[in-house]
Amino acid sequence: MLKLIRKIAVVLVVFYLALFGLTKAIRYPEPIATIKLGLAPASKTPDLMPWHTITPAGTPAVWKSTSEEMPTEVNFDGKVISFDEFIAQTHTNAFLVIRNGVLTFEKYYNGVNDKTRLPSYSVAKTMTSLMIGKLIDSGKLKESDTFVSILPQFSTGTSFDKVTVKDLLDMKGGVGVSDNYPNGPSGWGVAIAQMYASTDVDWFLMHNRKMKEEPGVFAEYRSVDTQMLGMIIKKITGQSLVDYFSQNIWQVAGAAQEATWNVDKVGGTEKAFCCFNATARDYARIGYELTKPESKIISSTWLTRISKPAVTLDYGWGYSAQVWHPYPGINLMLGLHGQFVWMDPAHKTVIVKLSDEPTSADGRSALVAPVLKAISEKH
Repeated sequence: MLKLIRKIAVVLVVFYLALFGLTKAIRYPEPIATIKLGLAPASKTPDLMPWHTITPAGTPAVWKSTSEEMPTEVNFDGKVISFDEFIAQTHTNAFLVIRNGVLTFEKYYNGVNDKTRLPSYSVAKTMTSLMIGKLIDSGKLKESDTFVSILPQFSTGTSFDKVTVKDLLDMKGGVGVSDNYPNGPSGWGVAIAQMYASTDVDWFLMHNRKMKEEPGVFAEYRSVDTQMLGMIIKKITGQSLVDYFSQNIWQVAGAAQEATWNVDKVGGTEKAFCCFNATARDYARIGYELTKPESKIISSTWLTRISKPAVTLDYGWGYSAQVWHPYPGINLMLGLHGQFVWMDPAHKTVIVKLSDEPTSADGRSALVAPVLKAISEKH
């Protein structure tokens, strides 16, 4: 029996070392860390990857508040259910409503509170777009600029070299890193999962420059486009994304709490396509600024750019410069696992819904959107 135990132990050690070598080769975290990241609920992932800190405002913006009742019932997935059932069925952790700059509804669930930093996944894409807008407004960048004109070390001599900032903003880059991946361990080996878990995103891109389509021709939601935008920001500014974002967006919006942005490694590169983590109130502060004609954080020109649909993507929704448009006049920051920052300028309303939806629930955004629309238009 003792010999058998020893043999099993040796096999396990050899197997772990082989996995460790594999994860090292493809720039993954070590095996146990990778497994933890793959199995963790959405709200627990920010602490499983290294991060850089985003500094809040010295004098935070203060919300005025009042009390608003949510509708007793909502129409969700073809059924009339109670609002509380909707909250539970969509695994909600935080739900906030801002009307005309006043916090009218705020409720937290599952042990979350107003100081809890929650992940937003692809909401980070809009945050990245806000920085791109700043660089364009300042004349440091043009939408016609190619990625390799800024980062020539990535040149391939193929149509990859023709990918422009505009292509990347509107998900028309054509780089062959699909966002489609299977659930569970079988999904960990695909390219998008590798980019998400990567300990070296520059290395990842260097090994994933093969084109699926010609740039500027076909619109398909691909997170690699946003990552390339983040790399452009880092190169042009000479700063990390968190430092540039802190100074030019976060503090200007009056954010009250530190936020974090997960990186490939400490001192490395932010995962611009995802992995932005903040409190619900601070997400709302950004959303509120994007409902104002005279925003403090972006120009009216860039607000127009992100508000006018340029292409059509999933659900038949419009999309432009990293912002979704589920309905005319609505801007939406949207993230995997049920993250919503709903912006309705006509009704001067912002709704923040942060959730722990399982990956298997991906695709339910089109069912949640009508509920948020009805609440937004309630007054």
